[in-house]
Amino acid sequence: MDQSGLPDAVKRFILLSIPSVPYLEALLIVRNHPGQSWDAAKMSPQLYLNQSAAQSLLDALHENGVVSQENGTGQFRYQPNTPELASIIDALAKAYPQYLIEVTHLIHAKLSKKAHKFANAFIWEQEK
Repeated sequence: MDQSGLPDAVKRFILLSIPSVPYLEALLIVRNHPGQSWDAAKMSPQLYLNQSAAQSLLDALHENGVVSQENGTGQFRYQPNTPELASIIDALAKAYPQYLIEVTHLIHAKLSKKAHKFANAFIWEQEK
């Protein structure tokens, strides 16, 4: 573990697999309701997002093996592809309430680094 107390495996998962706070929130919502089906109309009010944004999050969760799609219906259900994925999501769900600030800082720091790299690349390209 690092000094924050956030388990290293959870920190690694966040850095490698959690692109945004809304994605994390959607992941935790479906995880906390494993028998429930979700679609964009049902997810959007949970996240205070429009249906298009909620659909994008559900699609990303599906692409990342967190949810399965029910026969192409647009309905998704929590069903991680592997036991290892389910285990790390459980660890994240347990750590998130206790380390909320550290988790969100990790996500935002990662996004900030990407933004800086993009901006720097653009400036560099302009200077050529």
